[in-house]
Amino acid sequence: MKLFAAALSYRDIHTEFGLPEKFPPDVTEEAARAQDLYPDGRKDCTEVPFVTIDPPGSMDLDQAVHIEPLAEADGGNAAGGGWRVRYAIADVAAFVTPGGALERESLRRGQTVYLPDGSVRLHPPELSEGSASLLPDQVRPAVVWDMNVRPDGEVDSFDVYRATVRSVARFDYAGVERDRLAGQLHPAIEHLPAVGKARMSSDERRNAINLRLPSISVEPEEATPDTAARTYRLSIDPREPMNDYNAEVSLMAGMCAAAMMVRAGRGLVRTLPPASPKQLAGFDTAAAALGFHRAQESVGELLNRVDASSPQGMALMRDAQGLLRGASYYAFGIGDSSQRGSGSAATGAAADVPIHAGVGGHYAHVTAPLRRLVDRYATEICLAIAAGKPEPDWVVRGYQQVVETMGSSTSLANKVDRACLDLTEAVVLQPWVGHNFAAAVLHAAKDTADVFISEPPVTAPCSGRPAEGSQTDVTLVSADAKQRSVRFAWPAD
Repeated sequence: MKLFAAALSYRDIHTEFGLPEKFPPDVTEEAARAQDLYPDGRKDCTEVPFVTIDPPGSMDLDQAVHIEPLAEADGGNAAGGGWRVRYAIADVAAFVTPGGALERESLRRGQTVYLPDGSVRLHPPELSEGSASLLPDQVRPAVVWDMNVRPDGEVDSFDVYRATVRSVARFDYAGVERDRLAGQLHPAIEHLPAVGKARMSSDERRNAINLRLPSISVEPEEATPDTAARTYRLSIDPREPMNDYNAEVSLMAGMCAAAMMVRAGRGLVRTLPPASPKQLAGFDTAAAALGFHRAQESVGELLNRVDASSPQGMALMRDAQGLLRGASYYAFGIGDSSQRGSGSAATGAAADVPIHAGVGGHYAHVTAPLRRLVDRYATEICLAIAAGKPEPDWVVRGYQQVVETMGSSTSLANKVDRACLDLTEAVVLQPWVGHNFAAAVLHAAKDTADVFISEPPVTAPCSGRPAEGSQTDVTLVSADAKQRSVRFAWPAD
C-alpha cells in the first residue's frame, strides 16, 4: 500500500533496512548510454495508437495498451463480439548488456521498493524514466502481447513479439475514470471497461481472488488551540474502476505467458498455494465483523462487490491478504535442451507446474520489467518459445539467482511497506491517546485481538478479550512513533 506524507520523515526506515541511496557510477553510466540490443527483426507497431495509464506523475511507464473490436474475419462473430488487445511492455532486456554493471546491480536489487518519500528503484532513472520508459510521443522498443479475447473474457489466441511502439497519450486513473463517466474515453481504451468486466467474469469462474487495495493519503492539519502541534489525517484514496479494468489486462497477459511456458515445458512462473480452511474461516469472521457475509459466494465474488474505497472495504481487502501468503517463483525446464522446442510440454509437465491459487490458474510476472527483475527473464523465455529457439545464455546463467533475489527483495519490500504504515499510523494517532474509538474485532486470541478503526482507517492490536466478530468501543492506550507501534485496550475506559 502506498502512502504519501511529505511532512513525515522516513529516513530512519531507509537506514534501518539498508536501502541504497544511489546507484554506483558505472551502473548510471551504463544506463545513460544503453541502446537497443535487438534492433533487427522488430515489428513496426508505431502506427498503433497505444496509451499508458499510471499514477499521476509516474515516469517509469512499463505498459501501454490498445484495444479494438475483432472483425468477423479476425475471429469475431456476426454480433460484433470479442476484442483484439495489444499490450506493449517496456523491453528492458534490450538495454541490459549480459555481464554488465546494470545486470549485476539489478540482480542485487530485485525490485523497486516504494516509500512515501520516494522510491528505491531497480534501475537508474536514465533507463527507467528515460530510454526504456514508454513515454508519450517517443519511439520505444517493446514486447507486445497480442491477444484475441472472446466476449466471455476467455483468450482465444495470442502471440508475443518484439516491436517498436509509440504511445500517443499518458493518462492517470482519476482522469480516465472521469472520461469513462463522461463517455469520452480515448479510442485506444474505449473498450477497456468491456474487456475488464469480461475478464472479471472469467476470474469468478476460476475462483480468483483479486485484491483492490486503495492507496492512503496523509494530509497535515494545522495546529489548533486544542492541539499543541500540527497533526495529520489519514484518508482513503478512491479506487477507480478503470484501475481494476487495466489491472485485468496485465493479469491476462501474465496468464498467457504462463500458459505458453507450461505448454513448452520450460519457464519461470509465480505460484501460490490455496488458502487453508482455517485461513478461510478467519477471513469469514473478519468479514462478518466488518458487515460482509459471504454465504455461498467465493472469496473473489465477495471482494468484487465490495467498495474498496470505503474504510470497511479497505479493511476487508487488507485482511484478504492473509489468504495470499506463501507466494513464490517456480522455475522448470530452463536450459534443458529436451524442452527447447516450441511445441507441447513433456507428458505430465503441466500437471507438475503449480498454479497461483489467487489467480486460479498458471501465472507469470511479465508486465513490469522496469520495476521487477523477474519479468525481464520470464519475458525472454516466452520470446524464445515463440521463436522456437533456446532461451539466451544470460537467462540460463541467471534465473536461479533471480528466484533467490526476488524472494529476499519481496520480503524486504513488505517489511519496508509495513514499517512506513506503522510509523504513519502512530504519528496520526499520537494526539488521540486516551480517546475511545468504535472498533470491529477482526480476530481474537488469548488476551489480545486485532481491531479495525474506521476513522482514521487503522488496523491494530488490542489488549483484552473482546468477542471475535463483534462491534465494540476500545481505548487508544499508546501511539509510539519511535517504536512505530499503536495499541488499543478493551473494555474502553
